[in-house]
Amino acid sequence: MKRLTEEEINQKLKDFEGWTYAKKALHTSFQFENFKEAFTVMTRIAFEAEAQQHHPNWGNVYNELEISLSTHDADGVTEKDFKLAQAIENIVEATN
Repeated sequence: MKRLTEEEINQKLKDFEGWTYAKKALHTSFQFENFKEAFTVMTRIAFEAEAQQHHPNWGNVYNELEISLSTHDADGVTEKDFKLAQAIENIVEATN
């Protein structure tokens, strides 16, 4: 998988509100009403990540979920990261 240039990444990020690029990865965070809602979304994302065979770096504290995406084999961001980012956005939107 080809690593995207910073220019390509910034162009694609225009379609992803709340996502940023830093340290060779895409980053975002979400806040939910409570821990149960955050964990429910994490579970849905986990199933999607497994289906795509591409897994996020993430952390959860109570109602907040922080996510970073990068393709380790490419040492940066690839199309795989944007595909998973879109799936994550769709999952979060479906829960609102």
